[in-house]
Amino acid sequence: MTIRRPLPHVVQIGFFSDPAGRPPTQLLNAWPTLVDVAEAASASGIRVSVVQACSHSERFERNGVDYRFLPCGDVPAPKQATARFQELLRDLRPDVFHVHGLGFSRHVLSLTALEANVPIILQDHASRPPRIWRRRRVRRGMSVAAGIAFCASDQARPFAEAGLIDPSMSLYEIPESTSRFSPGNRTEARRITGIEGDPAILWVGHLDANKDPLTILAGVSAAARRLPNLRLHCCFGDAPLLQAVKDRIAADPQLNGRVSLLGRVPHERIELLMRASDMFVLGSHREGSGYSLIEALACGLPPVVTAIPSFRSLTGGGAVGRLWPCGDHHALCEALHSIARSLGSAMRDTVRAHFNRELSFAALGLKLAAMYEDVLARGRGQTLSDPPPSAGQRRENQSIPNT
Repeated sequence: MTIRRPLPHVVQIGFFSDPAGRPPTQLLNAWPTLVDVAEAASASGIRVSVVQACSHSERFERNGVDYRFLPCGDVPAPKQATARFQELLRDLRPDVFHVHGLGFSRHVLSLTALEANVPIILQDHASRPPRIWRRRRVRRGMSVAAGIAFCASDQARPFAEAGLIDPSMSLYEIPESTSRFSPGNRTEARRITGIEGDPAILWVGHLDANKDPLTILAGVSAAARRLPNLRLHCCFGDAPLLQAVKDRIAADPQLNGRVSLLGRVPHERIELLMRASDMFVLGSHREGSGYSLIEALACGLPPVVTAIPSFRSLTGGGAVGRLWPCGDHHALCEALHSIARSLGSAMRDTVRAHFNRELSFAALGLKLAAMYEDVLARGRGQTLSDPPPSAGQRRENQSIPNT
């Protein structure tokens, strides 16, 4: 007779409090990752509860996930609310805590005090090592974790160099999210969106120094000399460099009339723009993951992005698209030419196949499940004999440099 072990119960916790104070249903629409990560884990056979800091208290179930919203986050809550939060966690009886973000040391330490035998996994969301005077508390908070998830294990390096991560810490490579976007008919998408260009290049990101739009414009200008029908279409939200971008376009005959500044675009239209375009480009110097890149891969859109750790991880080390060094517009120009020579349905199929294999709901669910099972097995003094080959690979302590 085979005795089946009960499904592990993972409580995913978000301590970040929405500054706008939106109610739960609005938060789920505004923060799709909150839903997608929970549902991906649930679909893999994990029992998932989500506890999210919110100024409104509410509970409901959606697609197999139990959601609890209550005051419990980085905004100080009344003692009565704190007591309700602690009582809720005891009632949930979790096997694993999965905390989103690395900046909630006080809360993480309180979890340890409340449920000392429940392992805690921390997941990075574009965090940076804090100022020196804040590191002692952060170090304590990170030290109680059973593991830390980054999109790419190299992202742990700054924390290790700051003395915040012990060399024995287990690291897991887990994307921050997935996407519900899908490939579609390119001709129809072009008709609907009016996108033009051969190739048509799409940018989705803020116009700021980190995204580096001026390097993108320089690379596009150089590439246009050999790709005369090239067009660049830019979707953006925050735009501190908007005037500099406009000035650069106006001053360059290769860019004037070749670049469309679309501004802020509804999320559902981004999917159509990605279906209509031929390449996706970003010049980021730093990203926790890269949501727009994940969406581009979901649409089968070949990426031409910088070789930062998260983009290397998301593209399989450049297995799809092309990677180029930050700030190097000459390398960007060559990457655009290289992709332009190979464009076609076969390339888009390859990109989408990579997404299905590594970044889809099913793939993310497997990675999360493997991480949870590994943490639980190590807590029992066991080792998983044969973890899924691409599901949440654990990086042992040699991944973290000694300090």
